[in-house]
Amino acid sequence: MKFLKYLFLLILVVLVAGAVYFGAQDGKFDVAVTKDLQVPQALAFQTADNYQTWAEWGPWMETDPNIQISYSDTIQGLGAAYSWTSDHPEVGNGNMQTVAVVEQQSIDQKITFNSPLGASTSDVYWRFEPGDNNTTSVTWGMKGELGLMEKVFMAFQPGSFEDATKAMYEKGLENMENYIQTQMAKFSVNFDGIVEYGGGYYMYVTESATKAGRALKMGPMLGEVMAYMQSNNIQQSGSPFTIFHQMDAEAGTVIFSAAIPVKERINTALDSKVLCGYMEPLTAVKTTLKGNYDHLDAAYQAAYTYIEEKALVLDPEQPQFEVYTSDPGLEPNPANWLTEIYVPIITPTQTIN
Repeated sequence: MKFLKYLFLLILVVLVAGAVYFGAQDGKFDVAVTKDLQVPQALAFQTADNYQTWAEWGPWMETDPNIQISYSDTIQGLGAAYSWTSDHPEVGNGNMQTVAVVEQQSIDQKITFNSPLGASTSDVYWRFEPGDNNTTSVTWGMKGELGLMEKVFMAFQPGSFEDATKAMYEKGLENMENYIQTQMAKFSVNFDGIVEYGGGYYMYVTESATKAGRALKMGPMLGEVMAYMQSNNIQQSGSPFTIFHQMDAEAGTVIFSAAIPVKERINTALDSKVLCGYMEPLTAVKTTLKGNYDHLDAAYQAAYTYIEEKALVLDPEQPQFEVYTSDPGLEPNPANWLTEIYVPIITPTQTIN
């Protein structure tokens, strides 16, 4: 009996000493990972802010593909929340809620882990800084304090809590970048058939460029036209478009105009680079690209294939043109950009002069 008494006292002393020792350890932590993502700031922010996307890029999904996720009525923005349950010991159960949002700049969240060691709540934070060429510096961090049992548990793990968290966040940011880039690359082409285009007046500037160089010139050219219209109080009456006057496939060059529709003829000064033009009503084969401008060739191919199959005749007196019904400045995801492509044709009742 004395042996058991002494053994009990020894165990009690060890437990008390252990509690004192681990209780004295600093359990506070602030772990963060920063990565430059090759994606626009708006898309990085929207992805982190929308809990439904987390199932697509969260690193814990690879640890337990069978994790069960439940969402609140609000999935993004202030007050959004979700919870999860998992039989995997490294994932466990928990919930998260968004407690503060600064649009495009920061997100603050509260995360609670429920485990056999008890419940623990920490602060999760996101920071977004725009970089050059549509890149974004994203910081993902978590801060809080480990409880006594958590400190005891981590003391017997091969790595530190900070190292494990950093590794998870690094993998998460890598997954997020890949997910966003995959979403950005999506596109579709819709064949709209033969349509009648009403034509009308437009303000424009004309340049020559290589096929690749055209994309670089388009923005500044449209900006020049828009600035002229604003300074002269000229109202825009439709979506911007590009008119292709001459295309040399062998040389890979094009002469084109960047244009913005207006309601009536505008008289410009003799030395003005921005001019006013008029497009006659016409018949055209129309296709619509939903996606990045890199996929325009696929939309043109759909139009040309239809023209060939139906033995239609291109109208040599009317230029091909593209109408941009989406503003990339307002829609950060290229997968949602809409471009209407018109290839003018001659109807059976028309004649060529």
